[in-house]
Amino acid sequence: MWQRLASVTDPELDESVTDLGFVEHVTVDDDGDVDIVFRLPTYWCSANFAFLMADDMRRAVSSLPWVRKARPQLRDHMVAEQINLGVREGRSFADSLKEFAPGGSLDELRDKFRRKAFERRQEVMILALRGLGYEDPAICRMNLGSFDEVEFTSAEVARQKPRYRDLLIETGLACLPEDRAFVAYEGGPIKRYELVSYLQRLRGVRINMEFNSSLCRGLLAVRNREPVDGKAEPTRSPCGGCGSCAVPSGGQ
Repeated sequence: MWQRLASVTDPELDESVTDLGFVEHVTVDDDGDVDIVFRLPTYWCSANFAFLMADDMRRAVSSLPWVRKARPQLRDHMVAEQINLGVREGRSFADSLKEFAPGGSLDELRDKFRRKAFERRQEVMILALRGLGYEDPAICRMNLGSFDEVEFTSAEVARQKPRYRDLLIETGLACLPEDRAFVAYEGGPIKRYELVSYLQRLRGVRINMEFNSSLCRGLLAVRNREPVDGKAEPTRSPCGGCGSCAVPSGGQ
């Protein structure tokens, strides 16, 4: 069950909700009902992101054959009640929070963040292949079969390799051993003379996601009043806002 939850990512960060520390605890009863309690970094985290994570948790855990019902429960969030009720009853985001979804479906948002995840993982793999001595033309021509044979010594690159491959298959961009392993998200080939500028754009995607990830981790640590990077416990803000009114821990 924890492995299934670990497959759910924050859509903006492409990092596991378990690695990010969002999941607080899980309980399973004798009937196979699962309750998943999670909390996000702030009270005002984006409602659509929160709904996506809750719904993805429900789907991931419900896919286990012994689970009768999965009930994600978001807590300490401005619209937690609406999200929890909507996900529990199988409603769409539009029906659950009409004022937050003027366009209706979240499919477009899901695709936007799937693209960001794909491009971030792809940059990791291309840079790692360069590090192993592969020339740009060889990378652009590499097929999925050859990519599968490459062994990486870096733990992070080895972790990202199957994650990148999974997205290639999920999006239908590559399935067969002879399919290209590196293509643009729209499906077109990446040409050798375009690779430098292409990687510059992917770098921007990565920097944005890494910044947001660091921000989220810091906010979550402050919310949970945990030490950050071994430093003393952060001060707290009585209003729960920007911190300008922060007082020392234990203050009145």
